[in-house]
Amino acid sequence: MNLSYRIRVAVSGLALLGSSALIAKELPVPADAKVVDERPAAEQERVYPLGALRKISGQLRVESKIESRGQVSSLTYELPRERSANEAFTSAREALQADGGYPLFWCEKRDCGESSLWANEVFKNARLYGSDEDQAFILLRRSGAESDTLVALYSITRGNRRAYLHVEAFVAHAPLGELLPTPATVLRELRSNGKLDYTDLAAEPAAAWVSLLARSLNLDSTLRVSLSGAQAEAWREQLSKAGVRSARLEVGTQATNGLHVELIR
Repeated sequence: MNLSYRIRVAVSGLALLGSSALIAKELPVPADAKVVDERPAAEQERVYPLGALRKISGQLRVESKIESRGQVSSLTYELPRERSANEAFTSAREALQADGGYPLFWCEKRDCGESSLWANEVFKNARLYGSDEDQAFILLRRSGAESDTLVALYSITRGNRRAYLHVEAFVAHAPLGELLPTPATVLRELRSNGKLDYTDLAAEPAAAWVSLLARSLNLDSTLRVSLSGAQAEAWREQLSKAGVRSARLEVGTQATNGLHVELIR
């Protein structure tokens, strides 16, 4: 897919001292995509699922979620018929990850649960209701000074074959604290990108992250990875203690900030 231009998604947020701040991200979108829903920054309580959405006995059920208050803004694009929702989603995801940050939850197709719940319960946008087989969602946390900013992408193809990409940014008023990805998300990212980059993990390996990465790697015991960074040897030792076979772990030589995990093909 050729990308003919880049658009800027701007999100107004409040700094901790109360002054205005502007956070702008560039996302590639397919040529001729049009904005069909725009919601400027507004303060609200936001809930982001970290698992598949289901309704049981009339109640929304999800394994885990993030709840916080902050500034939220969003844009919804309708794609031209020659462009697919998956292409737009992948381009936007790759641009965001290249700009810094990591996924907290990433699902595709029926692994996301019911599309109607994403449209009506999460995003409050009926345009986003479509086939459970033709949806994708990712929630990313920015790194460094922007670690209290979350960006959500959701793509869907409706029954009439119209495709949409929804982009939403959330700037929390209070620090979000430690947020870990789901193990399935870590594995999906490693398989898709061939690498993981956690620039904030520059210190000694933290127990919670060691446990997470060990669980993620052990979801597929055939994978082998190299670990790079100042604490790479310590990570290898701790992951081995956490149950990852030593033969699957190598220490790499790539210069990096934090922890870099690369899939050995």
